[in-house]
Amino acid sequence: MVEITFVRHGQAQTQARDETSYDNLSNLGWDQAAWLADHFVDTGRGFDHVLSGTLNRQRDTALTLCKRLDMPLTQDARLNEMDYFGLSQSLQDTHAVDIPTSREAFVAHVPQVLSAWQNGEIHSHLESFDAFQRRVSEMIALAEQLDGRVLLVTSGGIISMAMRLLLRFEVKTHANILLQIYNTSVHRYVKSGDTLALETFNAVPHLEHPTRQSARTYL
Repeated sequence: MVEITFVRHGQAQTQARDETSYDNLSNLGWDQAAWLADHFVDTGRGFDHVLSGTLNRQRDTALTLCKRLDMPLTQDARLNEMDYFGLSQSLQDTHAVDIPTSREAFVAHVPQVLSAWQNGEIHSHLESFDAFQRRVSEMIALAEQLDGRVLLVTSGGIISMAMRLLLRFEVKTHANILLQIYNTSVHRYVKSGDTLALETFNAVPHLEHPTRQSARTYL
């Protein structure tokens, strides 16, 4: 049996303008992670393996889950997010596209960034689109090899790229998916024959209670 569950990290520092400043959970991010951990325990959702990226926001979300699940954590840098700040700066430098400061601007910005990245129009010192796609593919293959129920705690870019690879989306659809991924959302694939079939997308059952409606965040 192969079951791969992706979880996006809790809310980070949303007002940050660089990766270093962004890469820590906000107070709400810590709460989101704890609520998801409680949900997994309360519903009997267990895992055989838990892996996360090495970024602070990914690791701290994963450790919160592991503590409640009484599971060890393995970190793998291939689950780290794309360098969106670097890609945005490159797009500004090369195409004079302003870096967004609101969600509305971000919605228009993501497809521009991904298209330029895929077309090789980004600074050469940054990770290429193909390299990013390749490491996400490697993590999917690793999760399949581990067998059982595998939890991957990562970021929205990884989750949307995994969906692109498994469901064969174009970049425009990839961008639309990325924009909709909630913090601490759950995305699950189950092996059916030779295919990993999507079972759950963007689920936030731990945030369904009316008192937590405002805790549903994208950024």
